[in-house]
Amino acid sequence: PQHKAAESMSAFWMPFTANRQFKSQPRLLARAEGMHYYTPEGRAILAGTAGLWCVNAGHCRKPIIAAIRRAASELDYAPSFQMGHPSAVELSRRLVELAGPPFAQVFYTNSGSEAVDSALKIALGYHRARGEAQRTRIIGRERGYHGVGFGGMSVGGIAANRKAFSGALLPAVDHLPHTHNLEHNAFSRGQPAWGAHLADELERILALHDPSTVAAVIVEPVAGSTGVLVPPVGYLERLREITARHGILLIFDEVITGFGRIGRPF
Repeated sequence: PQHKAAESMSAFWMPFTANRQFKSQPRLLARAEGMHYYTPEGRAILAGTAGLWCVNAGHCRKPIIAAIRRAASELDYAPSFQMGHPSAVELSRRLVELAGPPFAQVFYTNSGSEAVDSALKIALGYHRARGEAQRTRIIGRERGYHGVGFGGMSVGGIAANRKAFSGALLPAVDHLPHTHNLEHNAFSRGQPAWGAHLADELERILALHDPSTVAAVIVEPVAGSTGVLVPPVGYLERLREITARHGILLIFDEVITGFGRIGRPF
């Protein structure tokens, strides 16, 4: 039976998965409702990570299903190149209103990986438009996860995701140290008191490369895939201070932690 199961799944090539082992003993999810997935046999499984961090409103909620059905019946697809549609305009207005100043525009993407690569491109294009095309370097962080595109893998800091592509990643990239230190912050409640000084490592990296060559710094405010690591008190504010002083953009990757997942709209 295991051999037949693996054979029937052979056409399905799965990401971040030991495919041969999985297909010999597949774990299949047939449906979902509320906080649970259900196997083909009917066993309920708590969706502890809300799908893959993205179903924080719950599975198969009837109002959401109705909204999807209504939207698809009215307009299934509209291109965004040289064209638009009223719903995108209205959603953009609502998002800007929700975000508040200084946010004024919305750029849509289909995934977190695409969002990160787009943000990096926007940062490089921004400096070029301002006459500072020499700003090509981007600084990420150890243990950071920024998706599976070449830009996201380059600024990300997970070795297993990078090693197979090390010769093809973006060249002008450096990394801040991560803030995870069990000796100092293993049992912190909320933001750890220890670790804000690690943001000062950015000054050392900037001195090495010359700040005028750096386009952007990208971090997850709350790191997700590498352990749900809350930033130390004052750490993010220090990054903001340093980048602003040197004319460097600061990109917050909140694909995992945005939109209500940490208790507020963003």
